[in-house]
Amino acid sequence: MALSIRLSRGGSKKRPYYRIVVADARSPRDGKFIEKIGNYNPLLAKDAENRIVLDAERAKYWLSNGAQPTDRVARFLDVAGIRERAARSNPNKGKPGEKATERAEERAEKLKAQEEAAAAAAAAPAEEAPAADAETAEA
Repeated sequence: MALSIRLSRGGSKKRPYYRIVVADARSPRDGKFIEKIGNYNPLLAKDAENRIVLDAERAKYWLSNGAQPTDRVARFLDVAGIRERAARSNPNKGKPGEKATERAEERAEKLKAQEEAAAAAAAAPAEEAPAADAETAEA
């Protein structure tokens, strides 16, 4: 049986409260679990001591029995010093998608065309002005 240490949601609408539970990986998120080993209240301040309450001894026991923590619970275990969490790196996270890059390229092309048109418009009267001065000088 594959075990996972995960969050089980409780609380009312827009007021989440989570229990940290050990459950069969196939059971539903808020369904049957084997043991409750802590709780997490995200509404409390980040420095509040009872924001995350975790029974470290039971967590170590279940980890030794092969339970796999979810990403969020792995963060909690790392903060508690129970299990080291490997640093994750996603260099593509900040890159925009295909459509966004296409729109940015189109915007850059339009801006470049506007700048060229403005430069040409500014250069055209400057060229016409000396020609107009020459005509007035001849007359």
